[in-house]
Amino acid sequence: MALHSCPWVVVRRVPPALGEIAIGVRGNTRDMRWGGFISKNSVISIVRPMDLIAIYNSSTLIPRMPAIGVLRQVIERWQRFDVTWGPTGSVAFELASGQHVTTESSDLDIAIRASRRLRVEHARSLWQLVIDLRPTVDVRVETPECGFSLQEYACVSSGRLLLRYRDGVRLGNDPWSPRKTALGIGA
Repeated sequence: MALHSCPWVVVRRVPPALGEIAIGVRGNTRDMRWGGFISKNSVISIVRPMDLIAIYNSSTLIPRMPAIGVLRQVIERWQRFDVTWGPTGSVAFELASGQHVTTESSDLDIAIRASRRLRVEHARSLWQLVIDLRPTVDVRVETPECGFSLQEYACVSSGRLLLRYRDGVRLGNDPWSPRKTALGIGA
């Protein structure tokens, strides 16, 4: 998808240079995506995943693909929880840009912002409410330090998690502690 026909990009988890943002440009197919950087001064507006919940709730959108339809179920199931979250991936891009990019095989990607520690019991409750949904729901938890899978955090017994940092992936047991406690993979 050319930027002139759809001037929307996504933020990537790559360390940018000072004054820049790491971005991804969507193509018509997955192999046509491009990663690059843009000056912070060139950004006109930012739509965060949690902003998209309000957009979705206030729209008269009739979900044309299953991944967008399942978002309504997650909103209903998670309404009693005090957690900041929103869709990411193709569903987020479609809601933000208005471009039809989800397909029949798209899943629903979600990001939970957890600046404070998320108790494992709380994570289990959230995960149990989406585990049976179709299409599948893939939930990533974002801390100030890194990101990780809600499913893994809720279900792992060893306490070791795959933690995704801006500069790579590491095994660790506390996504809220400074990175020095994580071990590198493949290093």
